[in-house]
Amino acid sequence: MTRIQSTFAQPRPALVCFITAGDGDTAANLDALVEAGADVIELGMPFTDPMADGPAIQAANLRSLGAGTTTADVLRYASEFRARHPNVPLVLMGYANPMVRRGPEWFAAAAAAAGVDGVICVDIPPEEDDALGPALRAKGIAPIRLATPTTDAARLPQVLAGSEGFLYYVSVAGITGKQQAVQASIEEAVARLKQSTNLPIAVGFGVRTPEQAAAIAKVADGVVVGSALVEICGEFGKDAPGKLKELTSALASAVHSARQEHA
Repeated sequence: MTRIQSTFAQPRPALVCFITAGDGDTAANLDALVEAGADVIELGMPFTDPMADGPAIQAANLRSLGAGTTTADVLRYASEFRARHPNVPLVLMGYANPMVRRGPEWFAAAAAAAGVDGVICVDIPPEEDDALGPALRAKGIAPIRLATPTTDAARLPQVLAGSEGFLYYVSVAGITGKQQAVQASIEEAVARLKQSTNLPIAVGFGVRTPEQAAAIAKVADGVVVGSALVEICGEFGKDAPGKLKELTSALASAVHSARQEHA
């Protein structure tokens, strides 16, 4: 069983936390997330044109690139994280250019060597899986796909084909940030997706508070929080770890106890 499978096999929902690599003290920020109860880490690979991301993560990408962060740095952060946290799933999230410019086989091998468990590539559609998917699967790395409110019954099988780890349900049709889907629409979407796959369903985009996270955790297998954490990194700089711990601890408590309260 992989680290991702083991995490989602627990009898409670998982908290998935995202920050951008190279934005502040990455190692300290990652450690703060884990210590506060994050179950899965998504580490963003900075890119010049993060088209799916809102202002907060766009700004984090610019801060990271401005500090000189490279793909080699991201992989180093991943490798050092794996040494410190041997059992916590680590997913790289980003865009195709940094992942395939040296060839998918190179990237997959480097990510595997760094202890990466999964990869979310925002701008390679399922129809172009051969651009990266086979190389990842050959190295035991889960290609994690995105489903959205516009993913209809005709296209869903293609999204699911070759998808591993978990399915990331993007709950709003738009960019990351402050907008949030109506809870009823999330419940309907998760129920629909579960009829088509045995993969865990993690829901993200627009989740900012423990209350929002708890509501989603009652129906989903995981809750993804990104922009709210990235904003802390941008606002507090070297003091971000303590603030990240505060929010992540509250989110983890809400997510982990949601099913008990629901029962």
